Order: sequence, then C-alpha cells, then structure tokens
Amino acid sequence: MKLRLSVAAALVGALSGSAFAADLPSRKAPPVFVPPPPPLLWTGFYVGLNAGGTFDNNSSVNTVASPIYIHPGIRTASEVAAASAVSSWLSPSNGGFIGGGQVGYNYQLYTNFLVGIEADIQGIAQGSSGVNGANVAPTGSGGNFWAGFTQVNRSLDYLGTVRGRVGYLFTPSLLVYGTGGLAYGGVNFSTSIFDAGVRSGGGRFDSPAIYTGAASYSDTLVGWTAGGGVEWMFLPNWSAKLEYLYYDLGSVSNNFVAVRPSNTFANGVAGIAAVQSTTRFDGHVIRAGVNYHFNWAPPVPVVAKF
Repeated sequence: MKLRLSVAAALVGALSGSAFAADLPSRKAPPVFVPPPPPLLWTGFYVGLNAGGTFDNNSSVNTVASPIYIHPGIRTASEVAAASAVSSWLSPSNGGFIGGGQVGYNYQLYTNFLVGIEADIQGIAQGSSGVNGANVAPTGSGGNFWAGFTQVNRSLDYLGTVRGRVGYLFTPSLLVYGTGGLAYGGVNFSTSIFDAGVRSGGGRFDSPAIYTGAASYSDTLVGWTAGGGVEWMFLPNWSAKLEYLYYDLGSVSNNFVAVRPSNTFANGVAGIAAVQSTTRFDGHVIRAGVNYHFNWAPPVPVVAKF
C-alpha cells in the first residue's frame, strides 16, 4: 500500500514539473544580423555642364621654303636667299575659356571600384591667334637682299572627347578616377607669305622682284586624350568634379607654291618656290563641372534575416 502511494506521488510531481516548465518563456538565440551592401550611389546615367580653360602644349608653326624652279637668266643664289627670307619659326598661342556639356554612364562595383564611359563637347572662346614674322636674307650681290614676311593664323574652335573612366571610391561619395580615349576638334590653319627683293648697291633685280603665296586648312581632326580628376557626390543625385585632360589632335601642314612673276622672260616666270608650313594641335584642359545622376540602378536587396 505504501509502495503504491509513493509511485502515485512521484507521477503527480513529474506531471506538475512538466506543466510548470511549459509555462516558462522559451529562450532562442538572437538572429544573426548581416549588414546590407552599401548603396550604389553612382550606378546609372548622368548629364552635366562644365567650364574651364585650355592652353597649348606646343603652338609653334614651322615654315620652310625652297626654290623648285629658277629661270636660267636669274642668279641661283638670289632665289635661294628669297626662299630663306620667308622660312620662319613662329608661335601663335591658342588658348582661352572652354565650356560645354557631358553625358555618361557609371557602373559601381561592390569593391569600391567604378567603371564608366563619358562623352563631351566644348566650345572655345578666344581660341584663335595670328602672328607675323619678318626676315632678311642677303643675295650675295653687293648690298641687295630679300625681305620676307610670313603670316600664320591658327584656331581650335571646339573640342570633344569620348573616354572610358576607371575610379576608386575613397568614401561612398568621393571618387578619384583616371580617364582616356578619343579626342576630336575643329581646327583652322592658314599661312601666307610676301617676299620682296630690295636693291641696295648691287645689280638690278629683274622686275618685279616679288614672291607671293598662301594656303589654308579647315577640318575636324581626330586624336587621343588622357587625364584624371576627382568627383564628389555632394547631394543625392548631384555631383561636382574637377578634371584635367591632355589632348593631341596631330599635325597639319599647308603646302603651296610661291611664284615670282617676270616682265622680261617669255614664260612670265622668274622663279617658283615650294612652301610648307606645319603646326601641331595639342594642349591641356583644366575644368570644373557639375553632373545630375539619374540612378536608374535596381534597389539593393536586403539580405538580413530576422
């Protein structure tokens, strides 16, 4: 009898303990928080405006003349001197204010790197200049000499680029980048010469003792560009940038002939000189700009689980 009571008491105690334990709150481990990746502030298309300055890297114009025809009745040394008088090295400087717009696309990587492409075009104010040069060359006959005058004009009217960009985000809103690609620009280049023989004690010149000639070039040149910059996202969708570019559009030559007419010889020509005038269009651009970013990238998924 006592044994039965002891067993019954043990069963009641066990059941009571189980019921009490069921009423206690359950304790689970806290959820693991996985931070989401940083927002892609830079991915998407953008458009903007820019303004700054440009200046030449090398604006020199090299003009060289040489006789290609000399009438038998003319002294060779005199015509060589005539060609020498218009050969010159002049430096009309091109530069001025530059301003325009750009459009591009960025793709931001989760590793803080960014790649993109940008196209821009700018007009240039005060991008043209001209210069005159004068030279004297003795003919080797008494005191006679040739006085040569050379005028050159060159201009860069507009400049555009299509470039790739690779950058690194030092902070989510601060980008430092390098850039390079194609450059193109509208250029004008003209050369004219006037060469006059001056008698000063030597024998007479065949009349008239004058060479004249001119040529011009106007076209769009294509070359390359490279540089870098820094861009700051100062407001949602808005960024400001400071950028440097070097561009090289290549060389241009004006080739023409200068003719010395004659009133004495039957063919009416005393001499012909070939003239080549060469310049290079390359330089530097420093500009600031502002961009509006459309941020058409899809939203970043939330991977934290609670």
